[in-house]
Amino acid sequence: MNLPARPRTDIAIRKTAYAIVFIALGVALSPFTSVPVGIAKINPTQHFLNVALATLLGPAWAFGGAGAMALIRNLLGTGTVLAFPGGMIGALFSGIAYRLTKSIPVAALAEVIGTGVFGSLAAALWVAPSFLGKTMSLLAMGASFGASSLAGAMIAMIALGNLKKAGLLPRFERDGQKGRE
Repeated sequence: MNLPARPRTDIAIRKTAYAIVFIALGVALSPFTSVPVGIAKINPTQHFLNVALATLLGPAWAFGGAGAMALIRNLLGTGTVLAFPGGMIGALFSGIAYRLTKSIPVAALAEVIGTGVFGSLAAALWVAPSFLGKTMSLLAMGASFGASSLAGAMIAMIALGNLKKAGLLPRFERDGQKGRE
């Protein structure tokens, strides 16, 4: 069934509404899902929402949504500055991977690699020493970021897989894909 084309502003409003809902979920669940690990507060919910934003709205929205969640979590005291590289890099990788492959498992894996490898590198070598005045072992940062992103990515694969089976994911994909150019 072909639906009539929506005006570009309608699509932008829908994408913004989706992003706001995911950001609000990330902030609201943060006090219940953040786990202190050394100087970091890992949050699998962040990574679940990163993969969801990446697959439903695309890389730019995932990157921005992760940044907004990190900022609000920091302002509320439920996150640390490590949430910026820990969330945003994985979200961007996930969005790019999904855009290239249209595969939820590949997007989830890209979240884990982006966060667990590149996000932990940025956090351990730049953010923690520069902004927190502390150091944390790269191995410890990689293990905590990797475990958090793996748990969130697995939840995302299950949730998005169920949406796809129910026939709801293509609708979100259609709305999220339009107007990206």
